[in-house]
Parts: sequence; structure tokens; C-alpha cells
Amino acid sequence: MDLPSSEVIKRELLGWEGVTIHEHDFATTRFYVNGIEMGHIHGDEIADLQFPTRISKRLISEGKVLPHHVIPKSGWVSHEIQKPEDVKAVIDLFYLQHQRLIRKKK
Repeated sequence: MDLPSSEVIKRELLGWEGVTIHEHDFATTRFYVNGIEMGHIHGDEIADLQFPTRISKRLISEGKVLPHHVIPKSGWVSHEIQKPEDVKAVIDLFYLQHQRLIRKKK
């Protein structure tokens, strides 16, 4: 039996150093590393992450993400989850964020 996209993402991220999750309203699961939000997913449909502007712009220009689906000029970016490859892409984005925030703490 295949797991829902959100469950695959949760299981992967929870295996990383310092990561915790918190369920939130609007069917949102927020992921934190050492108390800092890395980003969140809305069920099995979309992931939202906030990067520094230069990183967000680079990811958008490389076609890896879209500007945030509600507030496009906020620095937040979105990645839709529609197919299996999207799950890996979302995990890769969270990994980039995780590594950035782990380094920032040290």
C-alpha cells in the first residue's frame, strides 16, 4: 500500500537532526528545526517554504518552485505535490532549508 505524499514527507523529515512537526489549522503540518519553522505542507497538495530573497529568486528562476501561491512577493515559495517526483523535490527543498538553518544555529 502506498503512503500519502504528506506521510512520506513527514517520515523523511522526522529522521533529520532537530526536526519536529506540529499540526496546525487549515490541514497544515509545520516542520521545525531547533524551534525555527522550515516550512509547511497543506495535506498532500502543496509545500510552502520561506528562504532569504536571493535563494527564493534563484529557486524560482531555476524552475524548482513558484512564488507563494497566496502571497507571491513575500519571500515564501510553493511547490505543488501532484506526482511522485514532486515528493522528492519537496524533500530536497526541505533538506536545503534544514542544512541552511542548522548552519545558521552553529
